[in-house]
Amino acid sequence: MREITITANDAGRRLDRFLRKYLKEASLSEIYKFIRKDVKVDGRRRNESYMLSEGEVLSLYIPDDELVRLSGGRFEIEAGSGSSDHAGKSLKIKTGLPAKRNFELIYEDEQILIAGKPYGLLTHGDAQEKKDHLANRVKDYLIASGAYDPRERVFTPAPANRLDRNTTGMVLFGKTAAAMRELTRMIRDDKIRKFYLTMASGIIEDELHLTGVLTKDELANKVKVLPSSQDGKEIETIVTPIEYCEFGDSYSATLCQVELVTGRSHQIRAHLASAGHPLIGDSKYANREAAALNAYCHAKCGLSTQLLHAYRLDFAEDLSDYEALSYLAGRTFKSPMPERFAEIFWKLYA
Repeated sequence: MREITITANDAGRRLDRFLRKYLKEASLSEIYKFIRKDVKVDGRRRNESYMLSEGEVLSLYIPDDELVRLSGGRFEIEAGSGSSDHAGKSLKIKTGLPAKRNFELIYEDEQILIAGKPYGLLTHGDAQEKKDHLANRVKDYLIASGAYDPRERVFTPAPANRLDRNTTGMVLFGKTAAAMRELTRMIRDDKIRKFYLTMASGIIEDELHLTGVLTKDELANKVKVLPSSQDGKEIETIVTPIEYCEFGDSYSATLCQVELVTGRSHQIRAHLASAGHPLIGDSKYANREAAALNAYCHAKCGLSTQLLHAYRLDFAEDLSDYEALSYLAGRTFKSPMPERFAEIFWKLYA
């Protein structure tokens, strides 16, 4: 038998929906059979629509080898001293990756975690990479630190925002269900301002306030910026120049702070390209002049992709409508420029 104490993260879920997340490989018919015969809540049988409450104890009268199969990799059998259907063995949690913090920890409290995503790492897994991504690294760190025990919850800490593989910087994680809901709502309600550092081709002397609409070419995995009068998703980007440099025979680039007023896929890359300032190193959105500059940067610095770093998050001054995270009102979090980014900038600037 395995006992699970219902936490605040899982309270308010139907019993059948809790079990469907906890036992990912079980069919719906198996779930209902377990509820009828093998599951009790505080020692009593409950029907599938029963709403779980915090503090209740859910007992699973399911053999360990079945739990291993049905949990989708959540558990594995190991030698131990606990009681189980395997003499001298017990269940342990299976994390998949080494329990170490192999990402930058920018901030953490009981509700949220802000991780610094390194270059080349996915935020979530995809068809090619299902294990080694930022979401799993953070989850394994929280398991190792004792902040998260997947044996007791069906809620999994998850990222509230996403960065592309080659973009570095801050990713927000909700450690509790309440925090995750509120982070998602804050982003939707524009309660978190997001700022990036990048290097754009050419000289930008004054602030650019860019607007338009975005359309996507699914086959090319590329977006296009059109005038605001056209059909598409509205976008708004504010570009503030910090420093520009001239190098080579006729090349120039500007270190910029970019604020994403709206957050669309490829927005910064496409919007600056449409304004005549593609990001250096970005072959997807480069014009002819930028392609020549990119070739120079590759030869001089080894730059083969755009430099884009999510370096600052500003929370709104008034978060009174967000019960779990109201304490973040007015807070600013920053992530320093990565060494690789700084090295390339100074090589070009020198």
